[in-house]
Amino acid sequence: MSTYISAENLGHSFHDNWLFKNLTIGINRGRRVALVGINGAGKSTLLKILSGSLKPTEGKVAQARDLNVGYLEQDPHFKNAVTISDYIFHADNIQQQLIRRYEELLENDPDNMKEMDKIMEEMSDIDAWDYEYKIKTILGRLDIHHLNQPINTLSGGQKKRLALAKLLIEDPEIYILDEPTNHLDIDTIEWLEKLLTEGSKTILMVTHDRYFLDNVCNEILEIDRGKIIPYVGNYGYYLEKKAEREATDEATFQKNSQLLKKELEWMRRQPKARGTKSKSRIDSYYDLEAKTKNNGGKQDVELSVKIARQGNKIMEMHNVTKGFNGNTYIKDFNYVFKKGDRIGLAGKNGSGKSTLLNLITDGLQPDSGEVIKGETTVIGYFNQAGLSFKEDERVIDVVKNVAEFITMADGKMISASALLTLFLFPPAKQYGMIAKLSGGEKKRLHLMSILMKNPNFLILDEPTNDLDIDTLNVLEEFLTTYPGILMIVSHDRYLLDKMAEQLFIMEDNGDVKVYNGNYSSYRIELEENKQANKKPAAPVPIQVETPKKPKLSFKEEKEFEGLEKEISDIENKLKETTDELNTTNIEPKKLNQLTDKIAYLNKQLDAKSMRWIELSELKEV
Repeated sequence: MSTYISAENLGHSFHDNWLFKNLTIGINRGRRVALVGINGAGKSTLLKILSGSLKPTEGKVAQARDLNVGYLEQDPHFKNAVTISDYIFHADNIQQQLIRRYEELLENDPDNMKEMDKIMEEMSDIDAWDYEYKIKTILGRLDIHHLNQPINTLSGGQKKRLALAKLLIEDPEIYILDEPTNHLDIDTIEWLEKLLTEGSKTILMVTHDRYFLDNVCNEILEIDRGKIIPYVGNYGYYLEKKAEREATDEATFQKNSQLLKKELEWMRRQPKARGTKSKSRIDSYYDLEAKTKNNGGKQDVELSVKIARQGNKIMEMHNVTKGFNGNTYIKDFNYVFKKGDRIGLAGKNGSGKSTLLNLITDGLQPDSGEVIKGETTVIGYFNQAGLSFKEDERVIDVVKNVAEFITMADGKMISASALLTLFLFPPAKQYGMIAKLSGGEKKRLHLMSILMKNPNFLILDEPTNDLDIDTLNVLEEFLTTYPGILMIVSHDRYLLDKMAEQLFIMEDNGDVKVYNGNYSSYRIELEENKQANKKPAAPVPIQVETPKKPKLSFKEEKEFEGLEKEISDIENKLKETTDELNTTNIEPKKLNQLTDKIAYLNKQLDAKSMRWIELSELKEV
């Protein structure tokens, strides 16, 4: 199995802080790898280094000769491209340039039949029609339609989709993707899942979308305290093995702590003059101290705030209609919010989800109808637009601007600094500048500043973008017990399934359909309705019954008996090899040998299992 990218002894510092040191990593052809870790661990930085767009502070990266790398950044750059066409189509690619001329003519001058016929003939000569269909499908799926549109007029989400479109069109040998599902609606995410799992694509990506991660990736690399820990398997397997590892780490930590206390007592009892006689004992003390400090159980984000008292009247919407530029996004919508409502908003990009939220939060006024807010209703609105910190402001000042002391759910008052510590902002970061925070850390700070105001009607608009999975798990734990009204807009199907008990479905004609159930239930119902509405299949012609195939031969019977043992042996080898791979500090050569062996064993297991099923069916005939 050829290695596309390998890196040895990587280290990188940012604002005088080391994100990681001595990392060794290899990405082989055909592997689909997810990189996970808490915000600020260096995931995006590592992707930049491996893609070749950033030079590491220490170590080196080697790529296979003439490797075609496709890198999707969180915030893409477009170099000198002015329009969408400039960026999508390569000047030195004859097929792409013909397709560009054809698409631009189709959009701007479709009646010019002479020029149209000429281009169509040229495209036929070089078999460009399949390629044109592929390009058009990708652009359409990602909601990119006007090729002459200047890039500087696009929103952040449109720019991310444009960069993803170019990557999918080029179909590189290795995809390096930083949050590929951001700014995509759920239908498009499901389409992207299928596209990335077709064939044997090689992928290295960072994503917070757990369903996407589970469906696309078959290997996970976790950055934890500056080290890489590999897990061969999907997200569910990773969670299981990580829990086992952390339980072991915690037991080791407790043991080290007890030893350290004893050693500390011994150190204090020693007269200074006798110190030289016990140098080995003193060295072991400092070594133990370092281990205990570095390997202690990780802190979790702790979300626990008091919410304002809620009266009987919360929020009412009566015959609300809202439109822009001749398009109606909300039409005659009626709803009375009640205690305990947990609502998810679903619909394509541009279907009116943000419009509905802005009507509820008084950011927009309806064209007709009315929105009535209860006197005791306190809205907390978490959205991307609300993230407006000053880069030269200190982290702690953001909190103090809201309140010096905060009331927690148990009624206790804590200081701004103590609250920041609960949200995993240690003192060093509290007094640092906003500019030094990662995108996910800024999101976490924004969420904290909203929860400090004790809202009883919480609205989360795409809360998962840029948050690490650990923080998302804790956020979900908080939301599960949150007693106020909860509304969520998210492309994260996992979050919608877990948090929402009711959906507002934004439909194309401005209707808002109220559905009782979570997102997966809704999709299953849609699929069942689609199947029920299909035309009945033509009657199957009656066929003369063919003689039944005889049961297993003596040779097949023996083969069937032996297969169960063979399958069991392969499964045991697979477990042993996987356990060996999940140990730390593996040499790169050994890592490649183990991953190749796992791939081979999986292939063997599939073949033997299929043969066992085939013979077992014959046996039952």
